[in-house]
Order: sequence, then C-alpha cells, then structure tokens
Amino acid sequence: MNVGEALAEILKREGIEILTGYPVNHLIEYAAAAGIRPVIVRQERIAVHMADAISRLSSGRKLGACCMQYGPGSENAFGGVAQCYGESVPVLVLPGGYPRRLAHVSPNFNSAQSMRPVAKSAESITLAGEVAAIMRRAFTRLRNGRGGPAVVEIPWDMYTEELPAPLDYQPVLSTRYGPDPEAVREAARLLAAAKRPVLYVGQGVHYARAWPQLRRLAERMALPVCTSLGGKSAFPETHPLALGSAGVSMSRAVPHFLRAADLILGIGCSFTESPFAVKMPPGKTIIHATLDPDHLNKDVRATVGMVGDAGLTLDALLAELDAQGVPARDNAPVAAEAAEVRAAWLAEWMPKLNSDEAPLNPYRVIRDLAQTVNVGNTIITHDAGSPRDQLSPFWQCTEPLTYLGWGKTTQLGYGLGLAMGAKLAHPGKLCINVWGDAAIGFTGMDFETAVRERIPILSILLNNFSMAIELKVMPISTEKYRSTDISGDYAAMARAFGGYGERVTTPEEIVPAIRRGIEQTRAGVPALLEFITCKETAVARP
Repeated sequence: MNVGEALAEILKREGIEILTGYPVNHLIEYAAAAGIRPVIVRQERIAVHMADAISRLSSGRKLGACCMQYGPGSENAFGGVAQCYGESVPVLVLPGGYPRRLAHVSPNFNSAQSMRPVAKSAESITLAGEVAAIMRRAFTRLRNGRGGPAVVEIPWDMYTEELPAPLDYQPVLSTRYGPDPEAVREAARLLAAAKRPVLYVGQGVHYARAWPQLRRLAERMALPVCTSLGGKSAFPETHPLALGSAGVSMSRAVPHFLRAADLILGIGCSFTESPFAVKMPPGKTIIHATLDPDHLNKDVRATVGMVGDAGLTLDALLAELDAQGVPARDNAPVAAEAAEVRAAWLAEWMPKLNSDEAPLNPYRVIRDLAQTVNVGNTIITHDAGSPRDQLSPFWQCTEPLTYLGWGKTTQLGYGLGLAMGAKLAHPGKLCINVWGDAAIGFTGMDFETAVRERIPILSILLNNFSMAIELKVMPISTEKYRSTDISGDYAAMARAFGGYGERVTTPEEIVPAIRRGIEQTRAGVPALLEFITCKETAVARP
C-alpha cells in the first residue's frame, strides 16, 4: 500500500464520505477509488466552506474534509481555513505540498508552516511509515476539545511511496470532559439567588447536542435565552422565553434583558469581543461554561468558570439545582415581559417587513421567505454585511441546526459554500443562502459548482446595485467616482450555468418566485432568485 492508498483508506475508516477540493491533488483519485465522492469546486476557499458546513451540521460527528494542490491552491484556501479557525469548526484540510527537497525553499508556500497560526494542528507527511500516526493525531484533535481545522500537508513526492508495513489504523476515540463539581455547586447557588438571570448560548450547545438540557434549565429557572449567531437555533425562537440571536443587529429584547440582568450564564460560548457580537454590559455576575479554559477571563471577567462539554455541564447544573432543593420558577412573568418588548420592537419594523415599495425592501423579501418555506425543514445561512444583519433578527428558528450563523470573521461569499455543504449533509432539507451583490462577486462562479455537482440549493440574492453598507463611510468616493456602485444580471448568470434564475422586481412576485425556486430544487436544479432591492441601510441595533 502506498501513501495515497493509505490516506484514502484512513479517510474511509473515519467515516469521510465526501472530499471537496480542486485539482491537482492526487488524493482526489485515491479517494474516488476508495468510494469517497469528490466534489470539485471553482475555487479552493469554497471547498473549505463546504467541508465546514458538513462538520457543523453533524455536530462534528461526521467531519468535513477538503484538499487542494500545493502552492496557489493552498494559498487560495487560506481564507477558508482562517474562517474555520475563527468559528471553531473541526475540518480536515489536506493540501498538497511541494516535493520535500523544496518544501522550505523560498518563496514556496508551505501549508503546514503557513497555516499553523489558523489551525488547531498542522503537520506534513515526510515519512511513509508515519502516515497512520500523523492522521491519528489530526483526527484526535478534530474529535476532541474545542473545534478548529487540522492541516495535514502531503508533499508531491510522497503519494507513491510504499508503507514499510501493513496499515495499522483504527478510528480515533472521542471523549468528553465535565466541569469541577465545586464550580457547579457555586454556579447553582448564584443562579438560585439571582433575581434577573439571563442565559447566553453559544455554538458549543450544538456540538454537545445539549438542546434538551438547555431547554430544561431555561424552563426550570425561568431564564430568558439569547444566543450568539453561532448558537442560533440551539433554543426554539418561538418559545416564550426566547429573546433571539445577538450580533450587529438583534431584537430589542436582547439588550433589554442583558442590561437588567444581575447574572449572565454563558453556556457553550466564548464571550469573544467582536464588532459582530453583543457586548456584555459591565457590572454583571458572569458564570462562564465553556469547553476551552483559554476562554475564561479572556474578554469578560468570570465569577465562576465551568470548563467542559456543554451537555455534561448542563446535566451537572440541573442535578445540583435539584440537590440544593432549588424550586422551579414561574416562567409567566419573564415570558410576558419578553413578549411585550418584542411586540413593541416588531411594531416599529412592520412598515419595512410589510413594505409594498419597489425596488423591494429586503425586509419584505425576508418576511415572505420565512412565511413561504417550512422553517423547521430548512437550513439557512446568511452572508457578511447587510444580509446577516437583516436576516438574523427576523428569522425565527424552531429546530436545532437549521441556521448556520457566523460572524467572528466575516469573509464575503462564505454563505454559498455553507449552503452547498448543508445540502450534501442533509439532501432532504431545503438549503438556502442569503447574500448580496457584493458577496456574489467573491464566490458567485461556484454557483456553477452547485449545478455541475447536482447540489440543488436555493440562493436568495438581494441586489441593490450598491455596496449599501459602505455608503455612510464612503460618501466622497461615491459622489465623485461612484466607488460603491455594482452592476450585474445574476439571474441570467444562473441560467447560463444551467441552473434556474429569476429576477423579481415587485412585491406581488416575491412569494410565487420563491415557490417556483423551491420546486426547481425539488427537481434537482439549483435556483437563484435575484430580488431587486432598495438601498436599505437600517438594521435592528440595540
């Protein structure tokens, strides 16, 4: 068995079913021979994004894997790897490498070396006899602890080298660890004593699949629940205790309850300070439950730290509340307050959500989309900028892992690959990406990948022919040189690629067009609906 055959066999034993990537990387052929489906993209960053979604939507139980050629291929993939690192997503990245004698010669790009700052681990295979050990380490890092990409670089001259002995490889173990019992006791005591506690939920709850325990805790202690963008859908947003997700834009209920809180319990979150995350108000008692001890006291001061898997932590906290005899609380007052605040906030937004104007208001498009699809059987993601800020406050998730939210680092064009990866992971669900005319300029060519690879997603494009979010910061450039203007007929582009493309310009066409797009996806055809929108810049800021 040579190195290429051994790598493909290891991927198969670890349950890898899809390998996304771009040639030339010889692993594609070895994987195909082993029965692993290659999905070939138009640019390498998209391959990483697709693998990212596969990992997220299985909570890391099935891992996404991607590969690309050495040099320019791995250079072009770097942004996708950095995105996985920023969002803590476990993805196996398998770049080719220059032949070993040239691997460290300038200016050759060495992936193991260059990607190390944005990877959980990075190694290069330089001896055939070390393939099993290197892959065992990579998969162990992917399946344990906080998520992040693992990079294994395969030099060009390694593939055909023979292993010195038969391949000895078994799938790696996956472990969980729980919090210090003393910390759990103190957390339960503080939670019981709090008058206005709030629960802040991150994506760690998704990876732990701890949705039932989260709901039990919220209902037992009458905790209003808000999530990060990554944690969105961990708690049903139609629940009376749900406040919605928090980011650049959010329901007014989120800052209302955070400001009034005397205690904030963060579970499965990092509390990372970011322009795209809600800032925790000062002077609050913080209980921080996180998988990674490096997150403790990083951006907020924690009174109690519970380090461990979110599911084990919630189990322990619920058991300790029972042990301490803490009575269940009445949800009604909190639910009534949340409903009142949300109703007043929604009333202010109704003119935009119900707008009959043309060009279309993007909020009207989002409202009609939510009312037309089966939200519980839909996986949706946003792109950076306006689509994220317009979609996230108003899309109410009802089931876990139906929203791929992100925001710590915000590369334009990320959402398309996520939607395609989601469809590969869950072919029975409607998978949607919502993006703008700036984002499509970065990755729009990969809509052709959706057509060619038979990945029938629904792509919702909000086209206002402008970098609208930049208008406020580029007034002179816009006035003198039209620097924020963009042009394009993207529905025509979709049709040219062999997909379904439709341009929508009036409010009465929105719902029928969405229904036609859904029917196309059911027939196996990717659909791109291009909605011509106004230059809407208002977002739901706190």
